[in-house]
Amino acid sequence: MPASKTTASTGPPIRALIIDNDAAHAETMADSLSRVGYQCTVATTGAGGAELLEKDTFEIVISDLKMPDVGGLEILAKCNEVLPDAEVILVTGHGTVQSAVEAMQQGAFNYLLKPLDLKQLRAVVDTASRNQHLRRANAELSRRLDEKFGFEGVIGNSPPMHDVIDRLRRIAPTDATILIQGDTGTGKELIAQAIHQNSPRKKRPFVGLNCAALSENILESELFGHIKGAFTDASVDRIGKFEYAHGGTLFLDEVGDMPLPTQIKLLRVLESGEITRVGSNETIEVNVRILSATNRDLEDAIKAGTFREDLYHRIKVVSISLPSLAERSQDIPLLIDHFIKMHSQRHHKDIASMTTAVRRRLMAFDWPGNVRQLKNTVESMVVVDYDGVLDLDDLPTDLAPNDQTTTDAGGRGLGDLVGKPLAEIESLYIAETLQFTSGNREEAAKLLGIGERTLYRKIKEYQL
Repeated sequence: MPASKTTASTGPPIRALIIDNDAAHAETMADSLSRVGYQCTVATTGAGGAELLEKDTFEIVISDLKMPDVGGLEILAKCNEVLPDAEVILVTGHGTVQSAVEAMQQGAFNYLLKPLDLKQLRAVVDTASRNQHLRRANAELSRRLDEKFGFEGVIGNSPPMHDVIDRLRRIAPTDATILIQGDTGTGKELIAQAIHQNSPRKKRPFVGLNCAALSENILESELFGHIKGAFTDASVDRIGKFEYAHGGTLFLDEVGDMPLPTQIKLLRVLESGEITRVGSNETIEVNVRILSATNRDLEDAIKAGTFREDLYHRIKVVSISLPSLAERSQDIPLLIDHFIKMHSQRHHKDIASMTTAVRRRLMAFDWPGNVRQLKNTVESMVVVDYDGVLDLDDLPTDLAPNDQTTTDAGGRGLGDLVGKPLAEIESLYIAETLQFTSGNREEAAKLLGIGERTLYRKIKEYQL
């Protein structure tokens, strides 16, 4: 059946779990589906099938309705709990209209009667498979759109970042001027780009300018443009960032370092919506949304006389304060994985993983340079790595451990653990790791090298 083979083999193989206490019947179904490209796992008891649902992931579940221990409706309920996106097909030799209706009402994809027609089984599974491929395609499309345009591109799952993203969602659709505050390396430009991409101006230019990197005369020329002959090197007319960003967004980075004379001219533009090129008397109307950023305390700058109070209130209609990396340390594992993927592609390296020892080292570091420093550190490790696994020997010298003393998560030497029951050591280690990740189970599972479901079971088992 070519159509079935094509359906099953598009993209990663669809994984099917077959649960039937009739072992021969289960193997017959598995063999029939495996031949057309499905990856099948068989369980010959309902309890065994329920256990597999806890441990693994399947897109399609085929279960006998009547089994001595755990029945098909219980399997369906279990799938709804742990694998809500899976398609469940129930099979029975004792079919009734009532049982079929009950199964469909509880979310079953389809209902088949024994003795099975294998062609009918394949046809039903192929239809379920198409649903799964469509779900995968939609999820991938959403992921790509989010990475490129959405606030999900702002990596972070910590409470401080949830607050930031919630604020961004509310202010991005407006046209308000926004001041983004945060230490160096916290990602102020990324936030500005996210605001622009989620605003009505997203199809117009996003233009950035670092105000600290330029002298007063060059900065004014960059902002407002100049005409030929305005100064010695002005050999041609040149438009500035305001004109170039017309209809879009202008991002003024390190606005706190802008010279006072330029601050006066910027304030005039914000109030009038008009610019004047350097050396010209002609005004030009511009429609630009201003986003500014600084790592300085502008209120202190106002007191010191280096920043105008009227400009401060004009650029700070709304403000956003970005947390330091130390304040959002539970985001570090997410950022590490993101940067590994990014830099592996950029430098054409095949990085399979990062060791738990390195992850702990990066989690424990203070990161004075914030996200930018972490990004550069991961890039350095990717560049120097030679075996596809980022380990302690790939760390930059300022992060490399000074010795190889081996301790557990709580700082105890391994000798202190000798003689203790294995379960007690495992419980201690999991508890310390959860404390280390501020209770974030996803990051804790990564550090422990186990699945989230396994971690959840251990938490219940040890009553952590």
